Amino acid sequence: MRAQAAWPKQPISFVVGYAAGGGADIVSRELAHLLTPLLGQQVIVENKGGAAGAIGARYVSNAKPDGYTIFYAVGTNVVTNPHVLKTSIDTLAGLVPIIQTTDYQYVLAVNPKVPANNVKELVALAKKEPGKLTYSSSGVGGNNHLAGALFADAAGIDITHVPYKGTGPALLDVISGVITMNFSSLPPAVSQIKAGKLRALAVTGDKRVSSLPDVPTLKEQGINVTVTGWHGLFAPPKTPDAILDRLHKETVAAMKDPKFTGALAKDGLELPPNRSRAEFTKYVHDEHAFWGKKLKALNIKAE
Repeated sequence: MRAQAAWPKQPISFVVGYAAGGGADIVSRELAHLLTPLLGQQVIVENKGGAAGAIGARYVSNAKPDGYTIFYAVGTNVVTNPHVLKTSIDTLAGLVPIIQTTDYQYVLAVNPKVPANNVKELVALAKKEPGKLTYSSSGVGGNNHLAGALFADAAGIDITHVPYKGTGPALLDVISGVITMNFSSLPPAVSQIKAGKLRALAVTGDKRVSSLPDVPTLKEQGINVTVTGWHGLFAPPKTPDAILDRLHKETVAAMKDPKFTGALAKDGLELPPNRSRAEFTKYVHDEHAFWGKKLKALNIKAE
């Protein structure tokens, strides 16, 4: 018990399962910075990109359960990967939920040279040239892959999916014109949209976002699709409850800091409901079941 009470005695790693520059990477660094003084040890971010977060998830699942290796997860990837990736771990058994850190939606962004200023024009373009338009994602089964697949299904169009190892590189190829579009998390996309390097056509939630108030939702433009996401902290199995409780407690405190709420608001993210560890665990299990049915209906499999 004394060893647990003394935690932490060394720096803590937040493992992000994506390349640097994506939404999870940006938010995890802000949270790590705010947690450092609360925990009395430096919290650092490690990027282990690939397979829609599955590589990072496996790394953390196999780590020592001592509280020094924590998964900063894009939640829907945690609950969708087991359904679509042969290389995925069983996240319900292989990771322990600690706390949810964000709620957010996505933005459909295209290269500015694409001759479409709204979703209706994009759909017309896709119908004119089936299979020619492309959309990038952070990996097979990732939420921006699912958003693209749901959009194509609802709009009755054929667009080609191109998976990357993270949102950062996936967006860069939209900016360069290699890829037509991306359903990006908001943090890496907003600044590029405001700089004119990307054109935003829609957001994927039920309401517009404060960081892009002039961008309508997909539903406003006749596409009945809603895709939202979340981030959360997960630990290796058998991590002591005392450590998990401390992480939960200090993360709640960090998330109340105006610097964190301000960083979220700037990029159109929101604070999630204040769930206990047990409530968050139930939420993860419910999300796993929901996306299992959705993925089966869309026939999304590993590529």
